[in-house]
Amino acid sequence: MGLETKIKDLAAEEAANTPLDKFDVSDPERFRTDTHWPFFARLRKEAPVHFCAESRFGPYWSVTKFNDIMAVDTDYKNYSSDWTYGGITINDPDADFQLPMFIAMDPPKHDAQRKVVSPIVAPENLHRMESLIRGRVGKILDELPRNEEFDWVDRVSIELTTQMLATLFDFPWDERRKLTRWSDVATADENSGVVESEEQRRAELFECADYFMRLWNERVNAPEVGGDLISMLAHGESTRNMDRMEYLGNLILLIVGGNDTTRNSLSGGLYALSQNPDEWAKLKANPGLVEIMVSEIIRWQTPLAHMRRTATRDIELKGQKIKKGDKVVMWYVSGNRDEEAIPNADKFLIDRENARRHLSFGFGIHRCVGNRLAEMQLKIVWEEILKRKLDLEVLAEPKRVLSSFVKGYETLPARINA
Repeated sequence: MGLETKIKDLAAEEAANTPLDKFDVSDPERFRTDTHWPFFARLRKEAPVHFCAESRFGPYWSVTKFNDIMAVDTDYKNYSSDWTYGGITINDPDADFQLPMFIAMDPPKHDAQRKVVSPIVAPENLHRMESLIRGRVGKILDELPRNEEFDWVDRVSIELTTQMLATLFDFPWDERRKLTRWSDVATADENSGVVESEEQRRAELFECADYFMRLWNERVNAPEVGGDLISMLAHGESTRNMDRMEYLGNLILLIVGGNDTTRNSLSGGLYALSQNPDEWAKLKANPGLVEIMVSEIIRWQTPLAHMRRTATRDIELKGQKIKKGDKVVMWYVSGNRDEEAIPNADKFLIDRENARRHLSFGFGIHRCVGNRLAEMQLKIVWEEILKRKLDLEVLAEPKRVLSSFVKGYETLPARINA
């Protein structure tokens, strides 16, 4: 028995034998070892709305089934995203380091700020970007080594998404990897290995703010308004007067949103196919399945494991009495494996019916603004892989991120067999 199998068997045993009142599905180590699944499966079956009294993040409610998550996600009046209540992650921000951002706001301010940046992913703009992305993907794939090991995360997933971010921000091309670093730092804690302390994390994020402030000043004074995200923010009616922390908050939102989700779905897709050779054979036999497969990859990966809300009043959900001010965590990673909503939910099926019916982009007013751009990037990558008939092989298990928010990969060893 392999070590990984043994670890998963032990987790399944622990999940079966632990009293429900001792369940804490927020433990980042569970996500790093990919052993969270049996815990969520038991909650879906026995306690779909579950209270955890003690965790490193404080007390919280878990919502684990598809339809219940949708109900919370679409009810912003009773379940607030606002940063003044704690925002969108299970981890409460420090009182002296608040980062307002439009995803962590309620209407009407949320709607006004989101409207400023949404034109960058309008259909006509995506159409213009398609050939640019296809050219970049082709170059990335053609420059990969043959018959030798390389890190798919670094060489493909990070490189493509960082190039895309640099374009969206009109960011200095040669320094684009700063965007990757800031994305990683923004979602890290001192246990992750990304930063050594909270002080270092804040210092690097302030470097990000200073760097982008210079770009803001250039563009706010430019004779013509550019079509990049910084120009949009600098000239938008509801964003032009943001203070430094709100500007940084929105930058972090756009960087993480544009980086982590696509990046980890790109890596997750290759890993999923490597684990399901029959599906890979199906794809090679019918490349027309790529578009459906992209939605299935995003569901199967669920690149952001959860979103958090805060109850604005005493409210009942599935017979559970949630009190005003309680932390309510929607576990997208669990809802996307809910057999009652998604048949054969634990299986990776590239020709799944209704593949777009998943929770990974959220629902309601906070549905991911860049979802179509993410899907387009994944689609192009797999189309170009199939066009080149690349014989891709995953050489070892991935190293996963230590986080119960970003469900991702640090490394994925791969090889192209020529």
